This record gives sequence, C-alpha cells and structure tokens, in this order.
Amino acid sequence: MARVWDITSDPGAAIEAAVTAILNGECIVLPTDTIYGIGADAASPDAVQRLLDAKERGRDMPPPVLVAEVAMLRALTDEVTDEMLALAEAFWPGALTMVVPAHQHLNMDLGDRGRTIAVRVPDHDFTRELLRSTGPLAVSSANVSGQPAATTVATAKQQLGKRVRVYLDGGEASESAPSTIIDLTGSPRVLREGRISREELTAVVPAFGEG
Repeated sequence: MARVWDITSDPGAAIEAAVTAILNGECIVLPTDTIYGIGADAASPDAVQRLLDAKERGRDMPPPVLVAEVAMLRALTDEVTDEMLALAEAFWPGALTMVVPAHQHLNMDLGDRGRTIAVRVPDHDFTRELLRSTGPLAVSSANVSGQPAATTVATAKQQLGKRVRVYLDGGEASESAPSTIIDLTGSPRVLREGRISREELTAVVPAFGEG
C-alpha cells in the first residue's frame, strides 16, 4: 500500500521509509528543487523498469540520475572536463542536467541511453540527504507521460497511485520550471532550456552561444 510521509514533521522516518522502498526495488516520489520526481535505484534494472512502467514510458527515454555531491560525477563518467567542472561549480546544486559520456564500467541499465548518462545534483537539502542514504537514484518527473508534471504530492499520487510505494511530501513545489538539459558529449549544446537560460550557460562556457 502506498503511504505519504511528511518530510517536515519527521524527516528521519521519511528517509528510512524511502530507503527501505528503494532497497526493495520499489519506486518513490520525492521533492526536488524543480518539480516532484519519481525515483528508483539507478543500479537496479528491475527498479528502473518499474519507474518507466509507472510513467507508461518507453526505454527510448531513459531517466536522468540524481546524486548528492558534485564529486559523484567522477563515478558516472571517466571523461570529466574543465567545462563540466565549471558548469557544476556555477549551477550545482541546481536545475542543470548534464548529459555526459558514461563511465566505461558503469553498471546502470537506465534504458536505451547508448554511451551517455544524464546527471544532476538537486538544490534541495532533504533530497540530497536522502541521496546520501540511497546512493544515485534514477529520477524522472512524477507524472504519467503526456500528463502535466506534478508540483504537489497529491497530483503525483492521483496519476501514479499504487505504482509508487512511498510518497515524500515537501509541500507545493516552489518552481514548476524543469531543469535545463545540456549535452556535453560533443560540442556543448542545449537540449532543453528550463530554469537556467542559454545566456547564463554562455557566461560560463562561451561555446553555448555559438551557432
């Protein structure tokens, strides 16, 4: 049975419940600094498939991975560049998702991601504390594909229902704009402009202003 936990009244119990669900290969809904997300153990192919099934989403749209610290970037890619580090310093924690070359020994089946992985450090204290307990989580917006993104737990629960074991309620999302997604596997390019603008990116990495 799905259960809602208020992260403000008892954050410790909420994290414990979420960690238990993740260890059991189940999905959770969690607050982020943008919208609510549905999360699963990034290292478990079965758990990631449950996430995709819950969203009614195909493997052609693999979810990004949320991590607690910038230092975790080196565990996901063995091609850390000066551009990546500059962008991480400028915008992490924050609403920037970077698509980077996946580490050659990375054991994460997130879908048809090829040799890349999308990664972000969220600017949300509770969620980063949760990530320190769970490790990297595959996280996508907490909604059925094609439906509006959830900015409250109630909206997420209405769409996802019993497909999610634990709902972590952090109140209404303060920002409905999604993260900006950039591709750093070749020449830097913007895949989706969200809360962080192209102009802000260009101020850090001028190549974003080319073309």
